[in-house]
Amino acid sequence: MSSDHRDLGRDLDIFTTHPLAGAGLPLWLPAGAAIRDELQRLAKELAHADGCVDVYSPVLGKRALYERSGHLTKFGQDMFPPLELGDDDVVMLRPANCPHHALIYASSQHSYRELPIRLNELGSMFRAERSGVLSGLSRVRQISLDDTHVFCRPDQVTTEAALGLHAAIRAQEILGLPVDYVRLSLRDDGDGWLGSCEEWGAAEDALRSAALQALDRHPLELVEAAGEAAFYGPKLDLQVRDGRGHDETIATVQLDFNQPERFDLTYVAADNTPQRVVMIHRGTVGSMERVTAALLEHYEGRLPFWLAPTQIAVLPVEAGQDAVAREFVDRARARGLRTRIDHAGALGARIRRARMRRDCLIAVIGAAEVAGGTAQVTDIAGGERTEVDRDALLDLLTRAHQSRDRLISWA
Repeated sequence: MSSDHRDLGRDLDIFTTHPLAGAGLPLWLPAGAAIRDELQRLAKELAHADGCVDVYSPVLGKRALYERSGHLTKFGQDMFPPLELGDDDVVMLRPANCPHHALIYASSQHSYRELPIRLNELGSMFRAERSGVLSGLSRVRQISLDDTHVFCRPDQVTTEAALGLHAAIRAQEILGLPVDYVRLSLRDDGDGWLGSCEEWGAAEDALRSAALQALDRHPLELVEAAGEAAFYGPKLDLQVRDGRGHDETIATVQLDFNQPERFDLTYVAADNTPQRVVMIHRGTVGSMERVTAALLEHYEGRLPFWLAPTQIAVLPVEAGQDAVAREFVDRARARGLRTRIDHAGALGARIRRARMRRDCLIAVIGAAEVAGGTAQVTDIAGGERTEVDRDALLDLLTRAHQSRDRLISWA
């Protein structure tokens, strides 16, 4: 079987496409939805652990919003055309979530004592990618991004950036995706950078300190790269190298001089004067589409237990075991486990189907297992086959799911 996520996505029923849905707009099937649900839950847990609060914002905004944010000038060629609603009301699909989060912050006055404020949203944003570059889940026109924007004082930047970098690294560790190094992306001596040299120097020093602070907990190399910053601020990037030696960014902690200036984002300082807030963009899990593609390829479709669309396939040997098998499946689903029951065809054919689908575990229930309250369980990844009490099996799998275990420990 191919390790290309597009082939795996089709063979394992993760996602599909259709001309009527549109190019670059994949349809998530139930198996893919299960993966995405787990990723979204992880993203929210990591955000809440860092004190982020949830917000929701619309996918449409007035053209004037993106003119003010600078996205229309800088990224207009990657945005979808405006929609004319009449009465000179023109809206556009958003290319990023940050302008709306800036408006949410600006909706009330904030004291220095309130900061930092961390706004989190798993929101959709849109890119008018050309059809020739679209590819499965890795290059799409609608991106579902785990996105946090932190509004803080200048003296809080180092701590907040370190917090964001640690969360991003921790997410990759849980997912089992490799990180090769952390890149500190700096400005160079050219033109086009927003902000003064003094602002950039202070920001780059803050991110350097944040990286060293976070990397005390993670054995990764810090590499500095002049000219790789965004025009509106320096950033910390989690980098991976693919099989061809190409570098790819999988998560970012980004300082932004642009949005606070454009939206006049301030806080009231201790001396009652308005001071410019600092905005930090932080990505943790990343986009649901791109991460799912990376996971499918990294694990060649055989996802860790907690992520697998089917965690246990239940196969009654004969019709006489259907009721017991169904009861076990219902109890497993009540605990949040993802399972399926397969009655169709000979037992050998059903086992082969489960293996082809990359189901984590196969539980066979025959007459002897019904009488003994057990199941014959085959662990596809670990290669083990063992007879397990059905109640004990449910407890074991529930703990493994809640702990986000990659493999089942039968010890």
